[in-house]
Amino acid sequence: MRRFATWITGHRKTVILGWIAALVVIGGISGSVGAHFEEEFKLPASDSKEAFDLLENKFPAQSGDTAQIVFKADQGVESPAVKQKLEGAFKEIEKFPHVSEVASPYKEGGAAAVSEDGKIAYATVQFDVPNNKLNKDKTREIISIAKGAGGEGLQVELGGSPVQEAEQEEGDSSFGIGLLAAIVVLLITFGSLVAMGLPIITALFALGVGISLVTLGTHVFSTANFAPVLAAMIGLGVGIDYALFILTRFRNGLDEGLEPREAAIKSIDTAGRAVLFAGITVIISLLGMFLLGLSFLYGVAMAAAVAVLFTMIAALTLLPALLTIVGRRIDRLRLPGFRKRATSIDENSRWFRWSREIQRRPKLAAVLSGAFLLILCIPTLSLRLGTNDAGTEPPNKTTRKAYDLLAEGFGPGFNGPFVMVAALPKKGDDEGLVQLKKTLEGEKGVAATTSVTLNPAKNTGVFQVYPTTSPQSVETTDLLDHIRNEVIPPIEAKTGAQLHVGGINAIFEDFGEAIAEKLPLFIGVVVLLSALLLMMVFRSVLVPLKAVVMNLLSIGASFGIIVAVFQWGWGASLIGVDNTGPIISFFPIFLFAIVFGLSMDYEVFLMSRIHEEWEHTHDPTEAVTRGLALTGRVITAAAAIMITVFASFMLGEERIIKLFGLGLASAVLIDAVIIRSILVPAIMQLLGRRAWWFPDWLGRVLPRLAVEPPEQPVVTESE
Repeated sequence: MRRFATWITGHRKTVILGWIAALVVIGGISGSVGAHFEEEFKLPASDSKEAFDLLENKFPAQSGDTAQIVFKADQGVESPAVKQKLEGAFKEIEKFPHVSEVASPYKEGGAAAVSEDGKIAYATVQFDVPNNKLNKDKTREIISIAKGAGGEGLQVELGGSPVQEAEQEEGDSSFGIGLLAAIVVLLITFGSLVAMGLPIITALFALGVGISLVTLGTHVFSTANFAPVLAAMIGLGVGIDYALFILTRFRNGLDEGLEPREAAIKSIDTAGRAVLFAGITVIISLLGMFLLGLSFLYGVAMAAAVAVLFTMIAALTLLPALLTIVGRRIDRLRLPGFRKRATSIDENSRWFRWSREIQRRPKLAAVLSGAFLLILCIPTLSLRLGTNDAGTEPPNKTTRKAYDLLAEGFGPGFNGPFVMVAALPKKGDDEGLVQLKKTLEGEKGVAATTSVTLNPAKNTGVFQVYPTTSPQSVETTDLLDHIRNEVIPPIEAKTGAQLHVGGINAIFEDFGEAIAEKLPLFIGVVVLLSALLLMMVFRSVLVPLKAVVMNLLSIGASFGIIVAVFQWGWGASLIGVDNTGPIISFFPIFLFAIVFGLSMDYEVFLMSRIHEEWEHTHDPTEAVTRGLALTGRVITAAAAIMITVFASFMLGEERIIKLFGLGLASAVLIDAVIIRSILVPAIMQLLGRRAWWFPDWLGRVLPRLAVEPPEQPVVTESE
């Protein structure tokens, strides 16, 4: 790393110009090409996938997505004025591309689409392609036409995934809020505009290039539309953190009397190694999701990994180039009211005193902090995976209003029907479907069923089942399991029909089961690789084991907070969540990957400094004292930045972004304040010299990765 840092600082102008050129060129290409987001939700081999494939191949007109036009009229939906307005809108909508049919309640057989009191009804817009192949602008035109029919006692709302997709905000102010919050924290930390500006500039350059590449990548691999927001959230947090770690070590070097260029080289040769290691660990955690074999996750994992990669590269190249130029002017433009900073190696600092306090009572500190973390983990035992439908959206959204109107007029289960699909044993033989329909009509928990429809070839049939409970309720999931495991098998055996259950509830249930099946492999690989890397770096068995346990505690506690807020509703209104429900199926795997990687940031930064002091003194107490004291301030400052950045994303409207914002913010808070500042130093003090035990045979097997560099001669200032 020293040779690399020497080249970077010696060619600082070239490095800076290279980053500017990359931002202009890649950003320009990205801006001209634009993004092509696509949620290619390919399921693993499952019952719901079989249902989808049958519809796609045998029932192409019904394999696409649907939207609902829901309306409520005070004078009744059969009023001539209401009927005239809506029939005109339906005819206009039927002319749009990919609209195969608008099933109107005014057509023959449409009476089932009118509520018992006659005031609420709906029409179904059937598309012939999936949502990701629909033009959003055309969907917005459909929304405008339908809502334009409203007024004068007539309320018109629209629901369905095409509407949700089209109504999503293009811009997101939460990034700007997070950036502003990070600026404020950096100003408080350093008291200097120059010192604040360098981490911000580094992170913005990295994100500019990284997000531009993510945008270009959407044309290559399937990427969900929330991926750039998530990548920006993670990239902004870790980018500023990485730059902050290196900047702090640079200032330490100046305090020790080094020349600016030598201080920059040393910062990369020490903190830079920790940043490189931590960044690689985060990327490994994210790319580990490819082990799950679920293509829906790939694009989001790649987007987040690219953001982390470029923030790491910028911290190791652009920042030292800037530091070499700025030199001792790093504390220029100080804000009024901020005292000149204390020397970072002052042993009378608050962090030295705090470290000594922890070491005086290590057992008490370990027991209290550990017990607190275990209490936070308790709600995780109630974690329930499922789908988040329009019922969890903000009350002002048209999709939420349509959801509520359907529940009001037809019952809560109407928003999440099961789609029963059958491959018939021979042409026209729908006995299996008919028998299934009759059986389900008498089942507890079933509100209604639709009529059986056969495709033109009469080899495939379909009908829908409406539960009495909402899509997010446990009872709906239990009903799904009952139908699959107890109702369908005997009918299949008797009639020879191949029966499958599809629909959004079935899809997410199968998705959750697929994740649960492969989750142990994913966690095992990520944990094992991380532990091996830590063993190679710190030449210890207990330090990596301690790190793994601490990281899992941090993840468990953050999951506990998520369950308490989003499932139980504790404090949910404070972040704009007005409806509780299960946690969306793919969220836990993402949160585990991201939090495990981010936890390694602080673990590596703290333990590398403790290990460095241990190598110099071989005094475990002194190593822990100085390690915590010299990193405590920067870890808490970095954590404060990450927390404010992540928490700012809770201000957005998207539930999935709120989930990530709360999960990541709480995990970082727990990790930095409780684990790194209390529990880890207490455990290290209790372990003493045993913390660095490493058997000789293992030392011969595992290669050595050095985070702390060997002593080197000082480099003279030159360009």
